Amino acid sequence: MRIATYRWGGRRCVGLVSADARHVTPLAVDERAKTRGALVLIEALAVGGAMPRAAGSSLPLSAVELEAPLPLPRRNIFCVGINYRTHAAEFGRSGIDASLTAAPDDPVVFSKVPDCVIAPGAPIRMPVGLSQAVDYEAELMVVIGRGGRGIPASRALDHVFGYTCFNDVTARDLQKRHKQFLIGKSLDTFGPMGPWIVSADEVDGGNTGVRLWVNGELRQEASTRDLIFGIPALIEAISAGITLHPGDLIATGTPGGVGIGFSPPKYLRPGDKVRIEIDGIGTLENPVH
Repeated sequence: MRIATYRWGGRRCVGLVSADARHVTPLAVDERAKTRGALVLIEALAVGGAMPRAAGSSLPLSAVELEAPLPLPRRNIFCVGINYRTHAAEFGRSGIDASLTAAPDDPVVFSKVPDCVIAPGAPIRMPVGLSQAVDYEAELMVVIGRGGRGIPASRALDHVFGYTCFNDVTARDLQKRHKQFLIGKSLDTFGPMGPWIVSADEVDGGNTGVRLWVNGELRQEASTRDLIFGIPALIEAISAGITLHPGDLIATGTPGGVGIGFSPPKYLRPGDKVRIEIDGIGTLENPVH
């Protein structure tokens, strides 16, 4: 199933998207959906609740305004750096962090603040006067369904609700200046997410294609088969000492082809359009302002 958060008639709704991605059927979810979107559904299903009933007739998807499926995540987004060898090589050449010049021995985990998340179609806004090196990163995002702590890799996929597309937008100069990831990756609008969540029974997160275009130019193309640390290993590492909760998000890392990997770098500029496509999920596109 595909679960979307969207606006219709001036209010936020949660619904099921049809298999052909042409219609959406609203679901009867509680008032928390006004701020939390699909999180209310994920939390209900995690404790054995039934799928909510339809709350109205299907609508053409073209008639609604899609939002990020989780417009305000419950807490910081877990992100994984240097998780494709192609990106490890280009990042090592970039000079941003001398300690990260090769594939890591353990997952490199950092976070982005929840408020950076924006909807499909919403603009990525350039931080004028703050950064001149804004980059893109196409990533498969894991949505946790059943929480837990100390989850072994062998059972990790049982805790996955589904997947969505994510753009880990990054200010490279801030990343280098502050010698850590959070500030340069958490600026307002630096977390495009969507177009919806696809349940784990319909997507093989360990074997799906990830692609990104800027203004129609293909910049990134890889398969999640190439992840250095696969989804089970990431869930095991994060949950070893941190309790995961329904609706928690894990961005699994980006492949080679980011802007800083080119010579000279190809950073984002106002007027650009960034499009991410992940097989089995869909397309996430955002303009740059």
